[in-house]
Amino acid sequence: MELKTPFQTSFGTFTDKDFYIIEAVDNHGSRGFGESVAFPAPWYTEETGHTNHYVMTDFLIPLLLEKPINHPDDISERFSVVRRNNMAKAAVEGAVWDLYAKRKNIPLSKAIGGKKTKIDAGVSVGIQPTLDKLLAVIDNYVADGYKRIKLKIKPGSDVDIVREVRKHFPNIQMMADANSAYTLNDIDTLKQLAEFGLTMIEQPLGYNDIYEHSILQHQLQTPVCLDESINSLADAKAAVELGSCRVINLKIGRVGGISEAKRIHDYCRQKNIPVWCGGMLEAGVGRAHNIALASLPHFMFPGDISASGRYWHQDIIKPEVTVQNGEINLPEQPGIGYSIDWEALEAHRISKQVFT
Repeated sequence: MELKTPFQTSFGTFTDKDFYIIEAVDNHGSRGFGESVAFPAPWYTEETGHTNHYVMTDFLIPLLLEKPINHPDDISERFSVVRRNNMAKAAVEGAVWDLYAKRKNIPLSKAIGGKKTKIDAGVSVGIQPTLDKLLAVIDNYVADGYKRIKLKIKPGSDVDIVREVRKHFPNIQMMADANSAYTLNDIDTLKQLAEFGLTMIEQPLGYNDIYEHSILQHQLQTPVCLDESINSLADAKAAVELGSCRVINLKIGRVGGISEAKRIHDYCRQKNIPVWCGGMLEAGVGRAHNIALASLPHFMFPGDISASGRYWHQDIIKPEVTVQNGEINLPEQPGIGYSIDWEALEAHRISKQVFT
């Protein structure tokens, strides 16, 4: 699917997104849907759309069909014989979670323990070609009611940019996302960001680092939020115990599925570490899973869960996700709460495979 506008971060620019929709069908004809979220190249994690396909078709789906399961939580244990490949695991597991909730005739949010009836929406703004363009983009999102703005930053495009944005928007909740673009040698630059009242700085250092973030966090007033470093409950425990962060971003694909995301959420709730839901340029199915996840009680900040129209000319679900007054209402229908727009999906579909 082609993005409405290119999305630029410190590790690349995206103009479209390839992904897989996974459909799980039971003997009674009920259907559940999941979505792979890996990017086309291994910029964010080691996974790509191609590796997702290989791992799902050659390993995960055969493991899933090997014998019955009693609950979606069982899948993470069954998939544990395959190391990492969390986005592939999450895509398959997500379809089963949707199917499970539909068989129970309850919304997915309720099936996983969600308590909210609406969630706050934030938006992630990619690096823009000019400051004027950036300010105009943010102005549009503020006018649309989004409750938090996330700025992508990188060396040479950070302090001065954030200063100007704060000058023009003195009251918005704002954070910065570095996508691992800095090192400890940049600590003086990162310290300067404290004067702008940022809610947090997301993943400033190495994508697989926990230790050096602990050094950084102890010298920064601004809370550090870890994203790429947190791939499991074990990672979250290490980060909290070392004092590497004061906030954790949860992405279903990055941690291997809803079940593991729930476990991290519950641990962070015990430790009083706020969590929030990140985004991976999802289409409608993945976006619906994020909405359900963000209904859990300890999601404390607006997530990167925008309206479908923020990214896509036409989404593959009906109705599309909309934002009203900076909020998204939780659907009340069973499962993910949205129907597949089969006409839109067929217009974009490249291939199809069936496993029994």
